[in-house]
Amino acid sequence: MDYKKLAQSILTDIGGKDNIDQGWHCATRLRFYLKDDSKAQTKKIEDLDGVITVVNSAGQYQVVIGNSVGKVYDALVDITGPLGESDSEASKDKDTSPKKKGNILNRLIGFLSGSFTPFIGAIAGAGILKGLLSLFVALHWMSTTSGAYKIWYAAGDSVFYFLPVLLAFTAAKQLKVNQFVSVALGLSLVYPSIVQLGAKNITLSFFGIPVVPTTYTSTVIPILLAVWALSYLEPLLNKIFPEAVRNIFTPLFSLMIMVPLTLIVVGPIGSYISNWLATGVSAIYKAVPVIAGALVGALWQVFVIFGVHWAFLPLALGNIAKLGYDPLLPITATAVLAQAGAALGVFLKTKDEKMKGLAGSGTITALFGITEPTIYGVTLKLKGPFYCSMIGGGIGGIIAAMAHAVATSFTMPSLLALPTYLGKGFVGEVIGIAVAFLVSAVLTYFFGVKNDQPAKTTVKPVDPKTINPNHVYAPVEGTIVPLKNVKDQVFASGAMGKGIAVVPSSDIVKAPIAGTVSALYPTGHAIGITSNNGIEVLIHIGINTVKLNGKHFKKLVKQNDHVKVGQPLVQFDYKAIKKDGYDPTVMMIITNSKNYKEVNPAPDTYATNQALLALVPIKKDKSKK
Repeated sequence: MDYKKLAQSILTDIGGKDNIDQGWHCATRLRFYLKDDSKAQTKKIEDLDGVITVVNSAGQYQVVIGNSVGKVYDALVDITGPLGESDSEASKDKDTSPKKKGNILNRLIGFLSGSFTPFIGAIAGAGILKGLLSLFVALHWMSTTSGAYKIWYAAGDSVFYFLPVLLAFTAAKQLKVNQFVSVALGLSLVYPSIVQLGAKNITLSFFGIPVVPTTYTSTVIPILLAVWALSYLEPLLNKIFPEAVRNIFTPLFSLMIMVPLTLIVVGPIGSYISNWLATGVSAIYKAVPVIAGALVGALWQVFVIFGVHWAFLPLALGNIAKLGYDPLLPITATAVLAQAGAALGVFLKTKDEKMKGLAGSGTITALFGITEPTIYGVTLKLKGPFYCSMIGGGIGGIIAAMAHAVATSFTMPSLLALPTYLGKGFVGEVIGIAVAFLVSAVLTYFFGVKNDQPAKTTVKPVDPKTINPNHVYAPVEGTIVPLKNVKDQVFASGAMGKGIAVVPSSDIVKAPIAGTVSALYPTGHAIGITSNNGIEVLIHIGINTVKLNGKHFKKLVKQNDHVKVGQPLVQFDYKAIKKDGYDPTVMMIITNSKNYKEVNPAPDTYATNQALLALVPIKKDKSKK
């Protein structure tokens, strides 16, 4: 896949760089805060080869790519430069900033998402490492007193221990305040002497004001509230101090005010909220585990679709920090494995090659916790498998909840997270995810896939009444690319004439104009047509495909045949051509381009049956005879 081409297409269709207020990516999605969502051409983006779907949720415009999202993002940044990195005063006051855009819930979820996604992989990996260490100790493969254990435990636990510092950095970026001042604020909360005072329950006095002894290591809410408060203090200080001394005095007074304010007011409030949430969740879970398991197991992937699952992340981390365990994460694992099971059911049942490929890869990625490609590319697209996964996840969630399964360390729900569930309820958790997987797979196989025939795309033919004689229509369905980007220098240079190219997604080349077949190569890989008003069009199917000697090509017309717009000309197997090592891109060239003042390509990104080229004839001077 040409990631740069895909990135450029996405950039164009979301309204260009000027429409991006902030951009980043998570494990599967490009995430944007757009200045004007209406400028984004969602349908065009969804039709791009390499894009699974588009989700506009929680104030974010999300382009779901899948596992290659990092490469697409890197290509995007190569084109645009850093996205959302500006610390200018103007950028801080924009109404499009995350803290000002959308309703309260969307702003909160967007803030949490943007704060956690940059390092979600780190905390997931650290959580798995801690779980594996617990497994190694339980199996007597390693002693807690060994040097290897202590070093690896430090590697796994440090991410959680210093979590306020990581969150300070990412939250500051979201709220557009000084990131390093925010980090200093986070560091003060986990400073050794402050931690010791909290552990020993010693009360300090700040000018006669008591400082409640609290331990802030591994906490989430206190630092998020503190950075939020800083986002209002910092602009105020910037207005007070002249620009000449602002870089020194704003950070100075920010720390002087915010550190004691956090330790005296903000931190205890955040800690109280964390304790209240942890206690509340634990009480509900213990009182009605069946209902909790059924609801979380069945609805977790629905939460993922709407981005609401980010609201549970601080809750899970808070539970582990305050209680030493979290009861929700094991249930979410049953929902994730249910998606994998549903994808497997589709893979086994469908006869659609494209869907089978998506379902097969989706099964594997879902087993390891990445469900977005599975949801948007398979289960939700077919609807039935998604409902089956909800049933399987709900049943698995009930089993896990009834067994009182808990997670002792945070990581993203997947098979890899199993070691973090060791202890009470572990066997029930294993049974729960197995049942969720199997029930979803079986239900999907027998009931979830209603149409197991290959998907057929029907495109309405061009209305003869609307045909413009100076327009050249799409020769094949697929993704449109500029001619200059094709991997054939002769065509890309324009030496043969101006034109356009299409990466095909169908196997029929159609007549782009009404006229006569003026050239038809014996191999079937190229065909020339001359329109009734003199337009000369060359359609070249693939690059260097003449070497195939007609293999994978079937001619449907003969030379000198008169054809109408949309009439089938050549049938070709673009998948087989690609498999044989050839580029199947279809190029359409106006070989007599010099006879026209302009040859304008369409702004579209996907070709069906619309006009792709608009020709402007050279006007003849009637005064000259």
